[in-house]
Amino acid sequence: MERTLQEVYVPLTRGRQPTDEPVRLGDIVLRNRLVTSSSLLGYGVSSSGFYGMSPVALFLQLAEFGAVTTRTLTVEPREGHFTTREDWSPRELPGLLKRYGRVLRGVDGGFINAFGWCNVGIEAYLRDYYPRTREQRTIISLGGFSSAEFVSLVDAVNAAVPAGDIAAVEFNVSCHNVNFDFSQILDAVLTEAVPRSNHPVILKLSPDVDYLDNARRAAKAGVSALTAINTVKALRLDPRTGEPLLANRYGGLSGRAIKPIGLRVVAELRDAGVTLPIIATGGIRTADDCREYFWAGADAVSLGSATWLASYPGYALSPLYAARVRRVIRAVKRYREQPPGHPPLPSSPVTPSRSPSR
Repeated sequence: MERTLQEVYVPLTRGRQPTDEPVRLGDIVLRNRLVTSSSLLGYGVSSSGFYGMSPVALFLQLAEFGAVTTRTLTVEPREGHFTTREDWSPRELPGLLKRYGRVLRGVDGGFINAFGWCNVGIEAYLRDYYPRTREQRTIISLGGFSSAEFVSLVDAVNAAVPAGDIAAVEFNVSCHNVNFDFSQILDAVLTEAVPRSNHPVILKLSPDVDYLDNARRAAKAGVSALTAINTVKALRLDPRTGEPLLANRYGGLSGRAIKPIGLRVVAELRDAGVTLPIIATGGIRTADDCREYFWAGADAVSLGSATWLASYPGYALSPLYAARVRRVIRAVKRYREQPPGHPPLPSSPVTPSRSPSR
């Protein structure tokens, strides 16, 4: 049955209580339909205070999320355009902030970043970080430049993590700031790496390539779900010098600015007949944002930079931002699967059924 915007608005009563029952998206089991996006919370835990994670996360129980997605991990440690260090002392803070300035910038309506897959490598993650996040549901993000690298990453996860102990692995074949054309390896990755995984595989789609074709190929290869969308390729120049603001020149745009793009991609995937579960991300900050994505056809939603990033002074409001996130978690936990065409999400005040404005 085809879903339309008019059909899917079914508000719940305010009295409905959140549920702690797990949610199943095909063979992916989540604690609820709200997950976190890759990179913003590092590896799900930090080795030195909160470095590598958004300060907002200090005021939240990460186990409350449907799953926490790790920073993208590669076969070997990778500096990217930033650093893998976590032992920064207070006197080194100016140097650290200068590094951040070359890989992360606030722009109108969002952020642009070019971290370039900086990470400790899959071996160090599985040894030093994963054992400390066992109380969380986890999606392990994997990135490589060949099918052989993806196979190696899958084998490493298979060896260290029993089937069912994590929600899924996510294949990042759509990052804009590593200067690589993933279309060259996608078919081989789907053919060789997906069948080897003991865990469900999620394919992360870019809005800048043929995501409809990639989604269809993913479905044929046995991928369990899609993440839509990755960041949008973007550029900012210093208006005084004309030099790129980011070390990589181009970067990935995220935040509120890309929400309409994310909604369009999710809706187009459904319009094209793609039936794989979709984890939607792009500009999500409130329960209303989640509702829009569910209307568009998403099965779960993911909080990214619109939730976790702020200006440096703005992080003083982290406890308030965390309270807002907890409200979103409670709202999404009330989500109940309905007959086809009717996925509801509670609104704060209950309002009469209506067609959402366009």
